[in-house]
Amino acid sequence: MYVLIADDHDLVKDMIAAYLQVDGDTKVDSASTLDGALDLINENGPYDLVLLDFTMPGMNGLEGMKKARIANQDRPVGLISGTADRSVAEDALNEGAAGFLPKTMPAKSLINAVRFMAAGEVFAPVSFMAQKDEKPEHELDAKLSDREKQVLEGLTQGLANKEIARNLDVQEVTVKLHVKTLCRKLDARNRTHAAMIAKETGFF
Repeated sequence: MYVLIADDHDLVKDMIAAYLQVDGDTKVDSASTLDGALDLINENGPYDLVLLDFTMPGMNGLEGMKKARIANQDRPVGLISGTADRSVAEDALNEGAAGFLPKTMPAKSLINAVRFMAAGEVFAPVSFMAQKDEKPEHELDAKLSDREKQVLEGLTQGLANKEIARNLDVQEVTVKLHVKTLCRKLDARNRTHAAMIAKETGFF
């Protein structure tokens, strides 16, 4: 399987690529902008699947997906996003997207969805499309404070400390302290490992 992942957050790209390449049968290319993705498609494509971040530079809504589909010779092109809502997902599917993956999906589910789309099927998580707000209690709920959960969510989205601080309206040094505490509580080696733990356990 040959996959292209285009996302302007390196953590997201690296995390997905790492999971996909575990079996040794998957090759992954990556880009940070739509233009970069299109260049790779023209150079190396068509790919079995192109996965585009909905909000990365150059996307211009669904226009970027349409360009990628043409470049990839109508082979599967899916979207991934940490911010888009159900209406965006529905529009994308109506425009021919191979699927829509919220970045909040558990890691194993996300990787299974990628393989599903690469096989030519259309994927969209039922819970997201139905906009279910309730979710069962997770073991990390009791272990982490609300602020720590917010910081951890930022880490899973590949945000830098400065970006997380801006989103939460706190000082960057506060975020750094929370990251340190998160690593201790999750027994994580670093921020990337903490994000991977959160994804693997299905917390985000």
